[in-house]
Amino acid sequence: MIKVAISSTNALTDSKKYRDRIYIVKDIILTLSEYGELNQTALFSFCGLNITKHKHILEKIEQNEMIQRVETVDGKRTITIFKVTPKGMDFCHEILEPFEKLFPRSGRSNSSIDLE
Repeated sequence: MIKVAISSTNALTDSKKYRDRIYIVKDIILTLSEYGELNQTALFSFCGLNITKHKHILEKIEQNEMIQRVETVDGKRTITIFKVTPKGMDFCHEILEPFEKLFPRSGRSNSSIDLE
C-alpha cells in the first residue's frame, strides 16, 4: 500500500497565499480610498505586497489613471504619495465588486450568486 502525504502539500499551499492580480488592484484602490492618501511604503504594507515584486502593478494602475501620484521634495528626499481617482473608484464599484461576487477569493464562501 502506498501512502501519500497530502497534508504536507496542502500546508505548503496554505502558507503561501496567492492573490490574483485583479484582487491586488482592488486592494490597492480600496486601501487608498479608506486612508485618502498614502506613501508607497505604507500602501504596500497595508496591502501586504512586496514593493519589488508588485511595483509594476501600481505603475499600470497609475497609467490607467485609476490612482494619482504626487511627488514632493523634502530636502534630499522625494516623497511619493498616492491617491485614488474618481475613475479608480468607478472601476472598483462597477467592475471589481461585481467580479468578486461572481468569483470570490479562495477561502471565502459565497453559496448564492445574485446576477441581477
